[in-house]
Amino acid sequence: MPQAKLLKELDYSVLQQCMHCGMCLPTCPTYVETKLERNSPRGRISLMRAIADDELEVTRAFSDEMYYCLGCLACQTACPAGVNYAELFETARAEVELAEVNDGMQRGFWRWLSLNVIFMHPWLLRLVGRVLRLYQSTKLDVLMRKLRFFGLMPKSLAALEPQTPRIAEKFSHELILPVESPPGKPKHRVALLTGCVQDLAFSNINRDTADVLLANGCEVITLASQHCCGSLHAHNGELELARELARRQIDSLDLDSLDAIITNAGGCGSHLKGYGHLLHGDPFYAARARVWDTKVKDVHEWLVQTGFRKPAAGAGIDEVTYHESCHLCHGQKVVSQPRQVLASIPGLKFKELPESNWCCGSAGIYNITQPEQSQKLLKRKLENLELAKAPVVATSNPGCHLQLVNGLKACGGHSCHEVTQPVTLLARAYRAEQGC
Repeated sequence: MPQAKLLKELDYSVLQQCMHCGMCLPTCPTYVETKLERNSPRGRISLMRAIADDELEVTRAFSDEMYYCLGCLACQTACPAGVNYAELFETARAEVELAEVNDGMQRGFWRWLSLNVIFMHPWLLRLVGRVLRLYQSTKLDVLMRKLRFFGLMPKSLAALEPQTPRIAEKFSHELILPVESPPGKPKHRVALLTGCVQDLAFSNINRDTADVLLANGCEVITLASQHCCGSLHAHNGELELARELARRQIDSLDLDSLDAIITNAGGCGSHLKGYGHLLHGDPFYAARARVWDTKVKDVHEWLVQTGFRKPAAGAGIDEVTYHESCHLCHGQKVVSQPRQVLASIPGLKFKELPESNWCCGSAGIYNITQPEQSQKLLKRKLENLELAKAPVVATSNPGCHLQLVNGLKACGGHSCHEVTQPVTLLARAYRAEQGC
């Protein structure tokens, strides 16, 4: 078995930071579920440290524990010692993949196809999206269900089919011009990142984001073809691929000409703001990566920072609640800004969601790799949405958005019947001012 390497090379002080105080325990969804120490952040850190100290080997059991973790980073928010759990978590998963302790050709094939092939090539990702859109628009998916075709597949694969996102009729580059300017002299020049799932399934939200930026005096630069940010790769132990995608992102934009690089996906934004650390050892990109980090802004963060204009009209709904994307609130520490955006809309009553920052179970591809635990978290989230009794829930991440849509659709008769995003509601309000 290959010897542990990455955890040994990690700055040992990062591993030593954990005081084992237990402040993280009540915030960790997996620990709350099992009450097992190994399923807690401090338990996982102890395992990582034991491997770095040659007291344990990297085994399949260690792999299972690292992949049982959601990576929601709620422990980082709770930690009084400021432990950088995100770095530890990604390093540990990379260690697992380096040790090759996970058996199975099927796992290896799907990882290679998705991480090494599809998500490394924007044109290929959009091709997959177009094929999927054709499959859905021709109702072939409905026919396959009627014929019970998916019953012939392994249960693990058949269970994924209902979670498939509806692909948008048009992708972001078909809705947004490469350069769009506001009336009058622009106050700011920003680049808009359109994402992967966001581009395929929620291109309308990218259009909304561009419209909100234009309404606030920003010239918006949107590249027609954009690379994946690399968060999917980093969170699944492929750090070298994540670094390659970071380099491609940095090369794609003239950083000196931009006031900000705008992201509207909580998970992507958390990773995008960490290129400086990801590339800190790269002699050619380290300095540029640090500049990149200073430019990346979540759209809500940017709007509040620059003093966005409050709309004069409503968004067409009366009440809304808000589910926080884990990586937006815990990773980026963007908590009040989305609420400020919602509170600015005339006639819109905001109702606070119980446990608003408790993970919904999406967590990247966690709902695929850990479906049982994911469903438990989704059930908890749906129960809290019922308590909030708001007809609409806003969120700020495509994974959360899809998870909530699928959950509400499956349960039926829920008091909440629409999932949207704060920036979409703000865009609706701006359009209502013009009678659109």
